[in-house]
Amino acid sequence: MSENGEFSFKPAPTGRKELPKIQTKKPPNDVCHDDSGPTVNVQTIDQLHSLQKKKSAPTTPIKGGAPPSPLSEEQRQKQQLQSISASLASFTRETGPKVVRGDPAARKAEEQQVTDLDHFTPAISVSDSSLKFTHVLYNLSPAELYEQAIKYEKGSFVTSTGALATLSGAKTGRSPRDKRVVRDNITEHELWWGKGSPNIEMDEHTFMVNRERAVDYLNSLDKVFINDQFLNWDEEHRIKVRIVSARAYHSLFMHNMCIRPTPEELEDFGTPDFTIYNAGKFPCNRYTHYMTSSTSIDINLARREMVILGTQYAGEMKKGLFSVMHYLMPKRQILSLHSGCNMGKDGDVALFFGLSGTGKTTLSTDHNRYLIGDDEHCWSENGVSNIEGGCYAKCIDLSREKEPDIWNAIKFGTVLENVVFDEHTREVDYEDKSVTENTRAAYPIEYIPNAKLPCVGPHPKNVILLACDAFGVLPPVSKLSLAQTMYHFISGYTALVAGTEDGIKEPQATFSACFGAAFIMLHPTKYAAMLAEKMQKHGATGWLVNTGWSGGRYGSGKRIKLAYTRKIIDAIHSGSLLKANYKKTEVFGLEIPTEIEGVPSEILDPVNTWLDKKAHNDSLLKLGGLFRKNFEVFADYKIGKDNKLTEEILAAGPIF
Repeated sequence: MSENGEFSFKPAPTGRKELPKIQTKKPPNDVCHDDSGPTVNVQTIDQLHSLQKKKSAPTTPIKGGAPPSPLSEEQRQKQQLQSISASLASFTRETGPKVVRGDPAARKAEEQQVTDLDHFTPAISVSDSSLKFTHVLYNLSPAELYEQAIKYEKGSFVTSTGALATLSGAKTGRSPRDKRVVRDNITEHELWWGKGSPNIEMDEHTFMVNRERAVDYLNSLDKVFINDQFLNWDEEHRIKVRIVSARAYHSLFMHNMCIRPTPEELEDFGTPDFTIYNAGKFPCNRYTHYMTSSTSIDINLARREMVILGTQYAGEMKKGLFSVMHYLMPKRQILSLHSGCNMGKDGDVALFFGLSGTGKTTLSTDHNRYLIGDDEHCWSENGVSNIEGGCYAKCIDLSREKEPDIWNAIKFGTVLENVVFDEHTREVDYEDKSVTENTRAAYPIEYIPNAKLPCVGPHPKNVILLACDAFGVLPPVSKLSLAQTMYHFISGYTALVAGTEDGIKEPQATFSACFGAAFIMLHPTKYAAMLAEKMQKHGATGWLVNTGWSGGRYGSGKRIKLAYTRKIIDAIHSGSLLKANYKKTEVFGLEIPTEIEGVPSEILDPVNTWLDKKAHNDSLLKLGGLFRKNFEVFADYKIGKDNKLTEEILAAGPIF
């Protein structure tokens, strides 16, 4: 380089074959390029690592100039640990394990500092769990849970988009036949039992046997995950829930699906209203009374507790809590609903009910409207509110083109269940069913761009019941009376297309009371009566929308175009469909519009689209008969002193 540069080359000495030597000319400050800083003042690598993480400072603001809490941070954490220890108490041996916060791998040196927690001393007879500390990983962040899952849970990986892929074990779906509810002096008269009911009974003693087994298993572990969270965005009616689990996957799943407390809400959380003991990695004892397999999901409404044994499928926690809300909310005159819900920019709210394949997710997801929630809601005197803090979306055959919102929500923090991915790129193949068809993604609702936060809205203006009718006889849209809304709400109809062994495919009618029979606790008529009462009080209109076949049953007709269904839904939202002219159909007695902008008028009355009118009539009568048969189980149920309500509902069904 030039004389002004930093480096120069001198020729190699004569007779030697070697590279020229580099001569360094020192700048005036004697440093070529100095990017060093002061030496870190630590003695060990562990001390250096400790500098990476700073402790969270107390975040509770002083409201209205009120004096600070009399409890110190140490006292508050001590109370929190006492509450958690009480949750993990065994009722036959000890009051609760000795618990301490933190990962056992990082707490070896600190265990000696917590021996003064004498309030956890065993009170009755001693077991090994009382001689050790159970480490509590309390309300960990997604990043912390990722670390726990990847480090300790086989089958946990980070995908190419940043989501956590994990496995739920042998069970990749719910086990409704293994779900039990304690039948006691109160629930015997309050809950729906018997034919058609999802509630399978167990007694208090058997519940306690299973609870003890779950608690013993959890106490035997070095660490457990604790989630303290909320259900219901309506703060006046929210429920505090505690989830005790053995897997980081389960903790992250519930972190996403429940409502996440603010730091100040967490500091004042106190005692939970309901507790889940998820010991799903451990089977139940099959010789225990009422057990029919190694799986058992048990709910005790009196104790406000749920026990999970023998299944690691995370959806059991979500739907178990939904069942609990179906019991607790009606006691407050609040209607719990298995529905999607969105809101227009003018504040008009619509509820969407529908079983799998009816288009509930597709139609309730509208970029011109705000999403309040996709699955579970409450309707109180304050309006509607989402029960959950997240979404649990199906992933099979997911594509960016068809469902961009779900596709884009699968990123860091999202749990992907049972998906298959490339071992090198970690790109997910959503079409691969090698593990299960029931692949799922659980993500916070704020991952959806048009989510309404907080997830609450005014009273609904429209209640939309969706049916995919493969018999081809239900109109694309019908305006329902209150009695008809109750009838079709209780029926919860759709038709699936199932293949037989010889390849012939016939529509299969499916009925699920209140569009969620697996989760309701009371008789369906009670929920229907509450729905009708709220609709009448707040001026909501009921609609039956068929997203299935037209011009013939499955195999001969064609499915109604999604573009037409969207036009129908738009007309419902705008209110223009209320102003249409209507005529009544035969058998079901449905009010159908004669004209809708953007929809061919001839398809609005199904009989017009069938070439074979006799075949249409036969199919119509067949479906009417299926409705009647299904409703037999509800026909003898009475609300109040007389049978008037039941008679009104029955009269709203098919007549022929």
